[in-house]
Amino acid sequence: MGLREDRLAQVRGFMRGQNVDVLVLRQVSSFAWATGGHRSYVNTASSNGIGTLVITPDEQMVVTNTIEAPRLEQEEGLVAAGWKLRVAPWYKGDDTLERLVTGKRAGADFALEGGVDLSGAVAWQRSLLLPEEVARFRSLGKLCAEAMDSAIHAVAPGMSEYEIGAQLAFETERRGAQAIVNLIATDERIFKFRHPLPTDKKLDRYAMLVLCGRRDGLVCSITRLIRFGKLPDSLRIKAEATAQIDGVFILGTRPGRAVGEIFGSARAAYASAGFPDEWQYHHQGGPAGYEAREVIATPDMTEPVAVGQVYAWNPSIAGVKSEDTILVGENGNEVLTTIDGWPTWDVTVNGVTIARPAILEI
Repeated sequence: MGLREDRLAQVRGFMRGQNVDVLVLRQVSSFAWATGGHRSYVNTASSNGIGTLVITPDEQMVVTNTIEAPRLEQEEGLVAAGWKLRVAPWYKGDDTLERLVTGKRAGADFALEGGVDLSGAVAWQRSLLLPEEVARFRSLGKLCAEAMDSAIHAVAPGMSEYEIGAQLAFETERRGAQAIVNLIATDERIFKFRHPLPTDKKLDRYAMLVLCGRRDGLVCSITRLIRFGKLPDSLRIKAEATAQIDGVFILGTRPGRAVGEIFGSARAAYASAGFPDEWQYHHQGGPAGYEAREVIATPDMTEPVAVGQVYAWNPSIAGVKSEDTILVGENGNEVLTTIDGWPTWDVTVNGVTIARPAILEI
């Protein structure tokens, strides 16, 4: 079986488990997941696409309009892949979806009238990757690492955050991915904001670049920091502590272990490092897939880690952050966004040592 057949088998197994006759998927991430990486967005800032998937035990359909149908058929290849297009004029109201689900037990990744909102359950399913997707994630991780490396080495004092963000977007998009999250902070803004949108502020000495890159639906995350001049001891202490916490996350993300248990170990690491409250000021990441985080990890999550899942943890202490994307393997975890030649700190957790990225000092 190929990706398409395996994915549809997974989707229909999920439907049986949820006791629904039809599954309706409207989110861009769900569309890409169910179709094996195809694109339903026009506005990249929208969570919902221009095609709605309707999946039954024996059919898979795309409800769309006359604008989008030609591209979905010819460039995305959905008809050749076994999807039936249900097309309506763009300028008229369309009751196709209503007619397809009436009288059936329906589930959806949104609040569908008369159906069950399965958005949370669908998100977890999207994190359960097939082998072909794992190969695609490896390729995407390498792409995002290369884009980050090129962009950050082009950074210079006096550049605005807008200019730095433009460089990161350029390096990502010219490699064939989209920079769907592009966060830039310089100097004191790194200490103030955990999600810093770029501004016209000019760089003095210290910059943080954050990238979530998307290609064929999958999303990979990476953060790096650069300092022009010697790293102050106060900042080094925070950065090394963050690297240690990141090591706890990465080495603890093993098959069968509950996500909440991993979170608890990291909270203890924050406290041991002397920063017991810092985890409260920013989410710590979680499983990735067709969203940058399919689920944001919380202390009470009981879902177990599975082989083949991808996680992006991002522990932070005011002024520093550590973030890479990792693949959970049977015998160990693989960092997908390693940058060759980047300076690292070695951290040890329960006798196991792992390299984590340091702040680049120029």
